[in-house]
Amino acid sequence: MMKRDDFLTVLARHRKDEVVVAVYSAAQELIQIAPHPLNYTFTGAMGQGSSHALGLALGRPDKRVIVLDGDGSLLMNLGSLVTIAHAAPGNLLHCLCRNGSYETNGAVPIPNRDKLSFTALAAAAGYRQVHAVSALDEWDRRLPEFIRAQGPVFVDIEMERGASYPEDFERLYDPACRDAFRQALKDST
Repeated sequence: MMKRDDFLTVLARHRKDEVVVAVYSAAQELIQIAPHPLNYTFTGAMGQGSSHALGLALGRPDKRVIVLDGDGSLLMNLGSLVTIAHAAPGNLLHCLCRNGSYETNGAVPIPNRDKLSFTALAAAAGYRQVHAVSALDEWDRRLPEFIRAQGPVFVDIEMERGASYPEDFERLYDPACRDAFRQALKDST
């Protein structure tokens, strides 16, 4: 099993000009580990990361969009799976950062987490490709394939929390950062 900060470090190494959507803990870590003008980060909308990513993917079909979704977060918006599958954005990579808990809410364990199969849910919803990864070296090796693949692609990534990073809510809520993201997205090709 990999640590989330190691997962993000690998993502940063392979990333080119993809939009990366992250919420809550992943957002806090992303801005520390892999700052980038095309990071779309926010809090206060648990469960909505995949929906925001879908909107970006549909609005900019020329850009690859990667969403970092938590398992607790996705459970709060399971309907997004069928909506994404129906819209079928070819440029969307949905990464499920599965740690078996509602981490932001005190790491409360997800009920029935040992029997729950997110890959089965994504496949049943109609995602074009569904994968599972648990080792960091496999993530490193397969990430370029996932980024290039015709989507929507769902990857269930088993992980645990890594190092602690300072929470920077001021940065996440800063209107200047939102404006900078909008401009970077507008300027990107």
